[in-house]
Amino acid sequence: MPTIVVDVMPKAELLDPQGKAVAGALSRMGIDAFDSVRIGKRFELRVEGEVTDAVLDQARQIAADVLSNSVIEDVVGIEVVE
Repeated sequence: MPTIVVDVMPKAELLDPQGKAVAGALSRMGIDAFDSVRIGKRFELRVEGEVTDAVLDQARQIAADVLSNSVIEDVVGIEVVE
């Protein structure tokens, strides 16, 4: 059954307090290999049948209108996985 995966991230120009907290925890653990951490959301939309262009268009619309808040988030990826 195919799945459409939608990734949503906070806009780059906005603060990411969750990411900052994780980055701080990593630093306290002595892990300094990473400059920063950003935390987003992943949605999986399962599709019965074939993923057509019309289904992908619907997924894009849902991602923009329902799954993300366009004021503070960007949809950074939509992909089909089998």
